Amino acid sequence: MCGRYTMHHTTDQLAMRFGVQQVASAATERYNIAPTQPVPVVIETPETRVLDAYRWGLIPSWADDPAIGNKLINARAETLAEKPSFKSALVKRRCLIPSDGFYEWQKLADNSKQPMYIQLSDKDLFAFAGLWEEWKQPDGTPLRTCTIITVGPNEVMAPIHNRMPAILRPGDEALWLDPSQKSVPDLLSLLKTYPADRIEAIPVSKRVNTPTIDDPTLLSPL
Repeated sequence: MCGRYTMHHTTDQLAMRFGVQQVASAATERYNIAPTQPVPVVIETPETRVLDAYRWGLIPSWADDPAIGNKLINARAETLAEKPSFKSALVKRRCLIPSDGFYEWQKLADNSKQPMYIQLSDKDLFAFAGLWEEWKQPDGTPLRTCTIITVGPNEVMAPIHNRMPAILRPGDEALWLDPSQKSVPDLLSLLKTYPADRIEAIPVSKRVNTPTIDDPTLLSPL
């Protein structure tokens, strides 16, 4: 599960890190991104690599009710090739979802939940593996939405949650984006649990529980 994350790097930093050639939507500094909000994505067309913003919560093109997107903020790597909501996007509509950290809630002995902030040990930018779709709204205008793929946890994440986002290795990002890549086994092989020795988890304030609170103090360790 990944239901809240951060992306506080600049548009220029994103463009440099992910080789973006066209900016369709500039990024804004965010410390508490929540589902249904617009989020930065990187897609690749046969002509160029684009930074855009899609709504978080995938709405399949065939959906009758856009509320389905509220249930599809994540997609399990193990069933991507089987689920009707994801199998077409896996082959045709993949994206990078840039991030610099994400939140997960660890259940404590007293049954309370402690928010944890997980980031790379070097605090650098990384990319979640994502899928996107285009859904036609009632007025005929297209709405592009996305989902974050999840995998099993590593040793750092296992005490916190039984899933974690699929963080792509930098060397795998180009293949994941490549629109000519159609091999499902090859694509699924990129969705691996990220090494535990490259991430860190720190307890942070429960203020993050409120999506309207969005400022750098959320990242301060307790």
